Amino acid sequence: MSSFRGKPPIGRDRVRLSTMEKQAAVAAAKDSKPEFDNDKLLNLLRSAKAELQGMRLIHMHLSLLKDKDPASQMIVRTIIQELGSKASYLQSFNISNGDVIVLYKGLKLSGVTEVCQKVEQVFLSKTTLVGANPYKEYSLYSIMELALNFINVIRFIEELQRGESGGGSAETKPPITLEELGKLERSMQMFDLSPFLFNQAICNISGEVEDEMEYFELYISIKLLQERLCPDYDITANKWLFNYFTANLDQSVLRALNHGLSFMRGRRIGININLSTVISTGFVKFDERLPIDFRGQVVLEVGKGDLIENLSLFNEVVEFAQDRRYQIAVDGLNPFWVTNFDLEYLNANYAKIFWSPDMLEMDPTFEKYFFDRIAEQDRCKFILARCDTVSSLVYAHKAGIKLVQGRAVDNILRKGVSVREAIATAKGMTE
Repeated sequence: MSSFRGKPPIGRDRVRLSTMEKQAAVAAAKDSKPEFDNDKLLNLLRSAKAELQGMRLIHMHLSLLKDKDPASQMIVRTIIQELGSKASYLQSFNISNGDVIVLYKGLKLSGVTEVCQKVEQVFLSKTTLVGANPYKEYSLYSIMELALNFINVIRFIEELQRGESGGGSAETKPPITLEELGKLERSMQMFDLSPFLFNQAICNISGEVEDEMEYFELYISIKLLQERLCPDYDITANKWLFNYFTANLDQSVLRALNHGLSFMRGRRIGININLSTVISTGFVKFDERLPIDFRGQVVLEVGKGDLIENLSLFNEVVEFAQDRRYQIAVDGLNPFWVTNFDLEYLNANYAKIFWSPDMLEMDPTFEKYFFDRIAEQDRCKFILARCDTVSSLVYAHKAGIKLVQGRAVDNILRKGVSVREAIATAKGMTE
């Protein structure tokens, strides 16, 4: 039975602008219609590429909001300006599809993230996103290293200029409502989740250990679950309801695992889990019933967004995990976050980076910095996940990443071939 009872979950109350902020934004929107800065941003990027080292980018995906606000770009720029006095450089650009892009230097990531979360809460307390952003995240904002995404930003603007993209993806399904979420929860109480529970190998390609298998990630396919139990709604579109849904899904997965882990006997396992779940009574019961031979063999995979929004809770979970012999993996990273997180300071045992073909076009200076950051963190093992091509596996080897996961790994293992041997063969063919 859901405990939601029509009230917003703790910590998800609406965030409102101050009266002064709102008045300034509305007045500015009325007094002058903002001009679009596509050409201005393009010209800056094209003419000053050599001077953009150390520059970072905030991309506010306002075009993905279901209910558009004519003053939204001005509201964002008004809030972002509170960072201006602390930055060595900061400039905002209104993009023709409704987005806002901000270039800046000299700001701490924690301060930027805090302001971006404020913007996100202002808008998502009133409306929802119609889909994932261009970086495949259900977030209103993205923070990136410009050197890493220079080509992508230029392509994004150029495609807008040609009218080929950027207006926000068409909404194919409505966001799930609170009522429908309640129905879904009741269905899950009576539904066997085992057909939606999968495992995927994380393989060691370094040759430093005899066994290639580091551990197996257990996960529920949200896509398949939605198609079976909630085909008419998009579970992921409303960030707050999706977080609430995954917290309840965690409990269902823990109950299923409590009934037996014999199918994974002899293997180390990883579980996708919310931080709030780890301190719940459901996890206490799971921990009490964990077979003795699995003690010290379970990795708790925590999402990057969950960590950022609940850092103090993450520290509590790490302390609990160390006491109960669990390991921690930080999931959903990219090169930008790797170069800005001190993962050893966070006491993370694993860091999972999502592969993207864009990594092949990385600025050489930034790529060297990225590789150096990987090499210098001895106590945290890096995983390159979502490897769907052999080239991604070769890249992992080049970057000094010793663990890999994804469809390409699955296909190699299915053929009974060693992943290490497959990579060595692929490298030999390209050299």
